[in-house]
Amino acid sequence: MNIFKVDEVTSLYWRLIEAWNKRDAKGMAELFTGSGIQIGFDGSKLIGREEILSHLASIFENHPTAPFVTKVQDVRAIGTDTAIVQAIAGMIPPGKTDIEPTLNAQQILVAVNKDGNWLIELFQNTPAQFHGRPELVEQMTDELRQLIK
Repeated sequence: MNIFKVDEVTSLYWRLIEAWNKRDAKGMAELFTGSGIQIGFDGSKLIGREEILSHLASIFENHPTAPFVTKVQDVRAIGTDTAIVQAIAGMIPPGKTDIEPTLNAQQILVAVNKDGNWLIELFQNTPAQFHGRPELVEQMTDELRQLIK
């Protein structure tokens, strides 16, 4: 039985974000379990390291991706070998200095402990548009802007 450690799971999330911001498809894919799932902002569902790697490599080669600005809001254990990270994310498009509110997202990461190593079983990046509630978009954007250095 493993003991859940918040900092190990949070570190896994930060490594994922760092790999995205560095446009490192291999680094991202290696953080997933062999059958891990990534659901992208556009709804793309990728299963397994190879599919995740292939998809991300194509994105990074063909598109100028924006870096994430993120804030972890909650980390909780589900037993001793599984945990969930909940975060909010914004993006600063290339050539810009501010967060683009239309790119805000809710992020969920499900981590599993495999032989003492925390890996991603599921990462979902869902648009946070709060239809009909623009004040919530503003609130999230303001919260993320506080993290820009």
